[in-house]
This record gives sequence, C-alpha cells and structure tokens, in this order.
Amino acid sequence: MAFWWALLVIAFACAICRLLLMLIPSNVPHMDVDTSDVLDDGNQTKDNSFIYIPSRRHTDKVQCYEPATMKYLGYFPALKPDEVKERVAQTRKAQKIWAKSSFKQRRLFLRILLKYIIEHQDLICNISSRDTGKTMVDASLGEIMTTCEKIHWLLSEGEKWLKPEYRSCGRSMLHKIAKVEFSPLGVVGAIVSWNYPFHNIFNPMLAAVFSGNGIVIKVSEHASWSGCFYLRIIQTALAAVGAPENLVEVITGFAETGEALVSSVDKIIFVGSPGVGKMIMRSAADTLIPVTLELGGKDAFIVCEDVDVPHVAQVAARGALQSSGQNCAGAERFYVHKDVYSSFVAEVSKIVKSVTAGPPLSGKYDMGAICMQEHSEKLQYLVNDALDKGAEIAARGSVGNIGEGAVDQYFPPTVIVNVNHTMKLMQEEAFGPILPIMKFSSDEEAVQLANDSKYGLGCAVFSGSQRRAKHIASQLHCGVAAVNDFASSYMCQSLPFGGVKDSGFGRFAGIEGLRACCLVKSVVEDRFWPFIKTKIPKPIQYPVAENGFEFQESLVETLYGLNIWDRLRALVNVLKLLSEQPTPTSNRRRND
Repeated sequence: MAFWWALLVIAFACAICRLLLMLIPSNVPHMDVDTSDVLDDGNQTKDNSFIYIPSRRHTDKVQCYEPATMKYLGYFPALKPDEVKERVAQTRKAQKIWAKSSFKQRRLFLRILLKYIIEHQDLICNISSRDTGKTMVDASLGEIMTTCEKIHWLLSEGEKWLKPEYRSCGRSMLHKIAKVEFSPLGVVGAIVSWNYPFHNIFNPMLAAVFSGNGIVIKVSEHASWSGCFYLRIIQTALAAVGAPENLVEVITGFAETGEALVSSVDKIIFVGSPGVGKMIMRSAADTLIPVTLELGGKDAFIVCEDVDVPHVAQVAARGALQSSGQNCAGAERFYVHKDVYSSFVAEVSKIVKSVTAGPPLSGKYDMGAICMQEHSEKLQYLVNDALDKGAEIAARGSVGNIGEGAVDQYFPPTVIVNVNHTMKLMQEEAFGPILPIMKFSSDEEAVQLANDSKYGLGCAVFSGSQRRAKHIASQLHCGVAAVNDFASSYMCQSLPFGGVKDSGFGRFAGIEGLRACCLVKSVVEDRFWPFIKTKIPKPIQYPVAENGFEFQESLVETLYGLNIWDRLRALVNVLKLLSEQPTPTSNRRRND
C-alpha cells in the first residue's frame, strides 16, 4: 500500500509542478510587422481607392480588389518562369543552411508566430475578409483557429514524429538495428487556393519549415494581396530566430508561374480544382517529384430520423453557408431520412431566411461576398438546372444594401428540395451557399446516394445512435469523416487531411502530412558492432557449393517454419551443412 501511496504523491507533485510551469510567462520575443500599406484608414489616395473592373485577360500584373466593395487594392507582378526559378534557387541555398537547424530553433519560430497571431487576430482576419469577402467570424474559425491548432500540435508532437523511428528487424536480422529516418526533401512548392488565404499559406509552410525544408508558395491570383502581407509576417518571424533569408517565398502570377514552380521544386502540394490538378500531375511527371493534391469536394451530410433536428439544422447551415460558400470540406449534398425530412427542411429554411449577405466588414451581415468574378452566374446556372428538372426553392436568405453595381458579387443562401442525382447541383462542386436536400428511406440507400459521386473528400453523419452513425460513416468512400459533427476533424491537427477519387490523393496535416515533407530513408546497422557482423555462410559463398540450395531450404525452414519441431530439425541440418567441406558447383560440373 505504501508503494502505491508514494506513486500517487509523486504523480500529484508532477502535476502541480507542470501547472506552475504553465503559469510562468514564456519568454517569446516580440516582433513588429509593417502594416502601414494594408490598413484601411480611410485616407487612401485616388490611385488605390477607385472601384475596380477586373480585366478578362491575363496581363503581366496580378491586380487585386475587394470582392465586397470592388475597391482596388493594388497589384503584384505575374512572375515569368525564369524569375520563378531564381526564387526557387535562392530558397534552395537558404534551405541547405536551415536543414542543420535545431528543433529548439524551429520551435522558437513557431512560438513567435503563435504569439503574433494571437495578438493580431483582428488584423489577420480583416485582411482575409477584405481580400476574399468572408466575414470576420468565418475568418477566425477557418483561418486563425486551425492555424493556431496546427502550431500547437507541432510544438507538442512535431519533433517526436520526425525523430528516427525504430522498427523490428525480423528473424533473420536479429543482430541488426532497423530504423526509419526522416530528412528534409529540399524545396517544397505549394500552389494554394483563395478560399482561406492565411491558413492555406501557413498550413504547408509550417510543416515544410519545421521538417527542415524551404518552401515557395504560389498564391491564387484571387488572393495575392493578403498572401503577400502574410509572407511579411513569416519572414519577420524567421529573421527573429536567425533563419536564412529567402527560406520562405510567396510568388504571384497565373498559370505559367505555377508551371514553372512545379518544374523547379522537390515536391509539389496543390490545392484547387481537379482539372488543374491533372495538369499539375502531368507537369510533375517530367521531373518525377511527389505530388499531394487536395481538390474539389461534394461532401455528403446524412441526417437520420433519430436526431435533434433543430441542433443538426444549425450545424447543417453552418456547414453549407460558412465563408459565403468558400468552405473547406463544405457540405454540398444533404440526405435526410423521410421521417424528419419536412421538419428538417422547415428548420433549415427558418435559419436561412434569417441570413443576410452583405459587405462583411460592416459587421451587420452573416455572409460576405463571393470572391471570384462571375461565380454567382455558375451558382445560378446550377440552381436553374435543378429547377428545370423538378426541384423547388424552399427558402432564400436576403442580400443587404450593398450599393449599386455590386449585386453580382453576392448570392443569397438558398434551400432547394425535391432534388435528385440527375441534377448538376448534386453532381458538380458548387462552392456556394446552397443547401440541396434529398430524402432517403434506409441506411443502405443513404450510403448508396452518398457514394454516388466522383468526389470523395469528407462526410458528416448524424444519428441518435453513435454506433449507427459510425457504421454509416465507415461505408462512405471519402478521406475525412465526422460522426455527429461537421468538419471537426480539421481541428484535430494530428489527423491527416485529404480525399479520394476526384478529390485528390496524398495527405497534409497530421503525422502523414509532416512526414510527406521528408525523404523517408530505411537504415539498417549492426546491433553489436564490431563484435557481431553479417557473414555469408560458406555453402553460399562464391563459388557456390553443391549443397548451397539445400542449405538455403533448411535455413528458411529454421527461421519461418510453422512448428517448433520442424524448425529444430531444419536447424540441425543447417549446422550439419555448415560443418561439411563445401564442394563448388563448378568443380562438380567439370567432374561430370
């Protein structure tokens, strides 16, 4: 009894010490980032405050504007292939230095970033909102929280998963040590989408830099203004820990800029559409570099009849409407059991009718503007196709007072019922605030409907029985599943993220995403060197003895025989053959 009391006292003391250590403020350096050119203080000059009409053709400039107001933000160069290759070359030089950095230095870099993000949430969300049209709340949920969680996970577990991992040696190599080493690949390239400009930059950057790589990130032409400011934060933090200049670069441009990046780096991470993803793969084939593709999604949201309908309806609305449809793993297909179909539609409709789209920084609207020009036309096309085939609009939200001439940048949240899989709305990625709701009669039918898609990114299943929800989710062909929740897996940064089918392949985030930035090397070495070494047995030394194959047969049975008696019998024969004077097979042939 005294022994257990002693253990309990020691454990309690350790817990108290850990709590006290948490109360001690960490010594993290403060950093200042120049924000003078990104803050909207109402005093902009005429050159950078006029209403912008985007050009339909690409130029040598990436011109930036606020989707919500069409206010011009400025421009960045569309880099040419030789300029991209030069940026990659500079990053490659910096990476060779950074590869020798300690985990202590890398953790300090993460802590400096985390401190800045927490202290400047308003600034980061404001810039994301201005560049993409999303609300401040959605920017916080999708940009700040996910990034902070990733940094926290890397600080807690990153080093652990990058240290050599020891593996079993097997029966034939008991005198060896087997391990897997994870070393940096070199320069990682990332081509990221516009929907989460802050997180989409930080997500690949954090994994690449913490694992000892450099990274060059090509940001979307729809979110270059914010991306270039976020680079300023990263480079200031790198400078604070003495990291080499140019270790992280953000480049701007169009298709040829991205193509040049793919041909220059040691790995490519792409977040975007399936069509462009296929082009990335073809380009990567020329240099045979590894590729991670996170492409489109058409996530199924399944609602069984034994749920709390008002609660699930609220989750469904958030899943479909967040960030004005700029969602990551967003719900785009809703399958509801026939017994609660009417009540679910009524509850969701009530929520959607209360939602208003408008300029996000005014603080009065639940949804912001659509980032991409003319995307609202595509959304209306999908809705019209569904209506022509028998669907009905059950409810629509409203568009606020946004000013004349900017209506095309907004799309009212819309609930559509009586949908089926002949409609494009249920097959093509919408990327917009639309909730198409279809009824099902059995769990088997729900699974069949959910799997009837070329996409396979995520899913969400709701049931009053967790066992039932888990069983349904286990049958869905996708990379991410949430049981009685939506998109919660992305806040567990220990988990990999990615899809199957047209949603891509490979994983980022989690252990798999971190190690995917590494050269994975298998290493075998002597366990008791120099006393025990591998020695080739005489029967199979060159020239091979006449009894060489008989020796090999007995050796295999000694090591892997299915019962102990066969293995002992084979071992006796191995020892016998080793004691015999070998006769080379070449001599036997000459004698014959």
